[in-house]
Amino acid sequence: MKTLFVGGGNMASAMIGGLAGRGVAAADLSVVDPDAAQRARLAERFGIPTHDALDAALSQADHRATIVLAVKPQQMRGVARALAPGLGGRLVVSIAAGIRATDLSRWLGGHARIVRAMPNTPALVGAGITGLAALPGLAASDRDRADAVMATCGATVWVDDESLLDAVTAVSGSGPAYVFYFMEAMHEAARGLGLDDAQARALTVATFQGASLLAARSEDPPAVLRERVTSKGGTTHAALEAMRAGDVAQRFVQAIEAAQARSVELGDEFGRD
Repeated sequence: MKTLFVGGGNMASAMIGGLAGRGVAAADLSVVDPDAAQRARLAERFGIPTHDALDAALSQADHRATIVLAVKPQQMRGVARALAPGLGGRLVVSIAAGIRATDLSRWLGGHARIVRAMPNTPALVGAGITGLAALPGLAASDRDRADAVMATCGATVWVDDESLLDAVTAVSGSGPAYVFYFMEAMHEAARGLGLDDAQARALTVATFQGASLLAARSEDPPAVLRERVTSKGGTTHAALEAMRAGDVAQRFVQAIEAAQARSVELGDEFGRD
């Protein structure tokens, strides 16, 4: 699977590692990044070719290579316009948050072989989940190629309407931060109840890890799993009643809705010419 990464940051590094771990030869992977130190790290770690200029990278890339755009959203318009002359008919996968495929297509001169992907940070440890959407008419083989690239970092979910990636961003793209926020609160509560820092961390991390694994392996919805550990009048019941009194669930829903609305706004902002 020949792949050229434009941008060699943390997410690109995780994807390169995932592809290498699945047996893709180092010679079939390459990266272009203006940061010399980053190029040196990637070359040393994975033994892949690196480039400091996009035109040189494209001239050496196989015409069948998949191009993964892994640059910051603010840089995407300039990168896309620089990429357009030498792109040819290659498949493009963009992992830049907030950049709509329709805008990217325009900057690439009407290029249509585009998949937009929204990974999340657990991809850095191979446990992420990525939402994907393709421009209309993309061949099934291109969808399979894009899926294979993103699956190196975890699970994948496809949506038929690109606008649903704003919801994906709000739920899973930003989702790890919500988990960390609740972990912070649990850790703080544990410390307040007399446990030391190491004990608080171990109990908090293992609880989230174990509950997630239990949910993943169960066919029952989270509500049923919650009910199974909630005895009326017990400690869990007391905690959940306190949360209900504070309207925690509704506020959590509102927070995700706010993230989705902001994702739409960012798409409008980043998509301007």
